[in-house]
Amino acid sequence: MTAKTRIYLIRHGEVVGAGTRRYNGHADVALTPHGMAQYEMLKERFAGIEISACYTSDLTRCVMGAELLGSHLGVKPVKHRELRELNVGIWEGKTWNELMEKYPTEWQARLNDIVNYRVPEGENLLDVNNRVMPVVSDIVARHRGENVLIVAHGGVNRLILLNAIGAPLSALFNVEQSYCGFNVIDYYEDGKAVVKLLNG
Repeated sequence: MTAKTRIYLIRHGEVVGAGTRRYNGHADVALTPHGMAQYEMLKERFAGIEISACYTSDLTRCVMGAELLGSHLGVKPVKHRELRELNVGIWEGKTWNELMEKYPTEWQARLNDIVNYRVPEGENLLDVNNRVMPVVSDIVARHRGENVLIVAHGGVNRLILLNAIGAPLSALFNVEQSYCGFNVIDYYEDGKAVVKLLNG
């Protein structure tokens, strides 16, 4: 068996406004008290596991959890702007209902082509994939034989998981990522990746 890098990939905790479906994107929304409690509960998932490094999106909802877990695990989080959520441009902060009402044609266009459609002033999935995956590849290569924690976002995590299993980006919503969802991916030197746990 070749040396592997094990990535513990988690989504941030619950954020303010979580009860209403909306696109937060790069907006720096705050965690709820429940969101912080979710991070606290994750500590037990790492019992007996030695983590060598922690990487996180630079948005507060990820950084706070990375700092809490990093302190528990004895590692200092490294912030990466590249691990931010999909930038949804002029749609940021708006609820799905608002968008369907104000931008019905654009909303349908995005549903019709989730990979290539780009909200004005925002990104499409190819853009996100092209900024996220080089960072993940670098982390994997740098930490051969080690366990690493990455704290990121629902959309970003889905892209990482789809890449790991060789699925197309169009399958984005075939993968669930709950608040503080817990994933485990093993990356081998021969390029093979195996998802050991999904949305735990």
